[in-house]
This record gives sequence, C-alpha cells and structure tokens, in this order.
Amino acid sequence: MNNVVAGAKEILLPSWSSTMCSFALKVLDEIKRENWQLSILLCGDKTITELNDRYRNINEPTDILSFNLGSEIQEDGRTFYLPGDIVISLDTLKENASYFKINEDEELRRLIIHGILHLDGMDHRSLDVNEPMLALQEEILGKLGNERIIPQKTINGDKK
Repeated sequence: MNNVVAGAKEILLPSWSSTMCSFALKVLDEIKRENWQLSILLCGDKTITELNDRYRNINEPTDILSFNLGSEIQEDGRTFYLPGDIVISLDTLKENASYFKINEDEELRRLIIHGILHLDGMDHRSLDVNEPMLALQEEILGKLGNERIIPQKTINGDKK
C-alpha cells in the first residue's frame, strides 16, 4: 500500500493537501508502483530558490524539484520504498498557469505527475512533448483528467 504525505514550508498547508495526496496515490496506481512512501512539500519561491541554488547552483525559483532517495526500509516485516521528495513552489505554479493559460489545478496535477515520474527514474532532455517522459506525463494527466485537487478558487484564495 502506498502512502503520500504533504507538508509546507514558508506557507500554510492548503486545505486541499489531502486531496493532493489522494491524487498522487492515483498516479502511483497508474504507473503500478506499490509500497511507496512519498513526500510532497509545498512552498513559496523563497524556499524553492534556496533549494534550487543549493542543489543545482541555479539561484532562481523553479516550479518543481524532485529529490531522489531511492532506498528501501523494513518496518513490521514489510518493505517500503522511499523514492524521495517532491517540492513544489505554489508561487511559480501560479505564474506558469497564467503563462500557459491553464488553471492552477491542471498545472498542479501536471507537476505532481512530473515529480513522481522523475522519482521513478525517468528524465527528459528538453520540454518537447514527444520526449517519452513528457508524453507519459500527458497520458496520465489525460487518464486522470476528471480529478480535481484545488477547489474552484485560486491558490491564494481569490475566486476565479
């Protein structure tokens, strides 16, 4: 059985974080992963800029970072896989949604899928939609297209 936990740094943990975790569980089901213990940290641009600078030497915000751990633990006679952590900046997510003219919920779902695929060992060299990882990302997004994480409000609580 998979488990996804959400946390927040620099921001309050949104009320929809449990729905986000449920969505991530559905993504794990789609890629047929079991016994994953996944962590998703939501933050603002300040936190993600610090992480991006520290681990990638890029002193600017980004939408998502995936930190691969890739280890197993034994607990109560069961084996669990710790793939790593996903960090998402809600500030950059909002900017990207506006830039790409999509709603913030769709962008969040895309980022969660993207981060999980990275933790599963996939990568891409460009943002070309024909890249295998990005094509799979969009396929999963399409399959889970009826799912919603964020209620009919924007991330900062303003009505659309």
